[in-house]
Amino acid sequence: MKTTLILACAGIGERSGLDKSKLLYKIDGKTVIERTFNAFFSTGLIDQYILAINPNDEKEIRSIKCISKNATLVYGGKTRTDSVKNALEKAEGEIVLIHDGARPFVSKKMIDDCIALTEKCGCAIPVINCRDTLVSISTKKIKNYIGKQGLAQVQTPQGFKTEYIKTAYEVAGKKVFNDDGEVYKEALGNLCYYEGDPENFKLTYEDDFKKADKSAVRFGTGFDCHKLTAKRKLVLGGVHVPHDKGLLGHSDADVVLHAIMDAILSSLGLKDIGYYFPDTDKQYKNADSTLLLLEVLKIISKKGYKVSNVTACIMAEKPKLAPYIDEITKNIASLLKIKEYDVGITATTLEGLGFVGKEQGICVHATAVCIKK
Repeated sequence: MKTTLILACAGIGERSGLDKSKLLYKIDGKTVIERTFNAFFSTGLIDQYILAINPNDEKEIRSIKCISKNATLVYGGKTRTDSVKNALEKAEGEIVLIHDGARPFVSKKMIDDCIALTEKCGCAIPVINCRDTLVSISTKKIKNYIGKQGLAQVQTPQGFKTEYIKTAYEVAGKKVFNDDGEVYKEALGNLCYYEGDPENFKLTYEDDFKKADKSAVRFGTGFDCHKLTAKRKLVLGGVHVPHDKGLLGHSDADVVLHAIMDAILSSLGLKDIGYYFPDTDKQYKNADSTLLLLEVLKIISKKGYKVSNVTACIMAEKPKLAPYIDEITKNIASLLKIKEYDVGITATTLEGLGFVGKEQGICVHATAVCIKK
């Protein structure tokens, strides 16, 4: 059977908290609507594509090549019911799948199951069983307990024999429905269902986008070592630590901040601090590493990220660092503009082993988590 896909894309996404259509929000470099479209296009199971869109989004949607080359665009209405009704007028397939444009994680299995059940039963609605008890609410109060036994949540894609769903919409008139299955049920009776998928969630609220965007959280590691030498001040994490030796380096050789900076930069796939602050550049001679850290924060800010938390393990035989850990933690938290409990600083000796154990140098291993602003 020839299959038509209708994507409902005409909403404005008020609940998302975004400053533009949620369908045009990019997840890992691709817009939501492009991801949704490609989920179906990649299966090779669809013969006709129709998008019911908001006219305000038309220019940007048409700029997406895979959509502009393969889909028909129609303007949606004031409600989802109106939008689907407009799209159905263009449907040519014997069966039609209707899907939310803001559900980009639909699987091929769901698409296969939807088509197969539609061909067999004339309709197909995906559901997932309720795990939590449902209640009805009003302003700040629970009205009634509904329960969870025998209850399920409805998803899309929903499939129908095209002639059946067109008839159902004709019968519906101007009434507004929650979805196409409700239109079908009121006009024609019983619905058949298939198993949905919890991963096939709809992007509705701000938290949904954080969950969906795997690039929203980035992890990085950094490592640095400096040689201990006489007549140098020892600075760790921006804090002066009294000692008879300091660390040798082109800048102030703050090995803690250097490792943290590299961890931050690596989380976004950027080059290390030697690239941004080369030891061949005189302006960084004896430079205060706290200022270099602030420059690193500017670099990631331009990429749209900020630091969420950092850790650093300081490896030093001497001096004993326990008395200074709290001050170092507080200073780093202040520089990064995060809470002190989001900074984990530990110190260890190497039990006399290696050049650290022989008090010839200090090493630091650091990690950083950066998140989208």
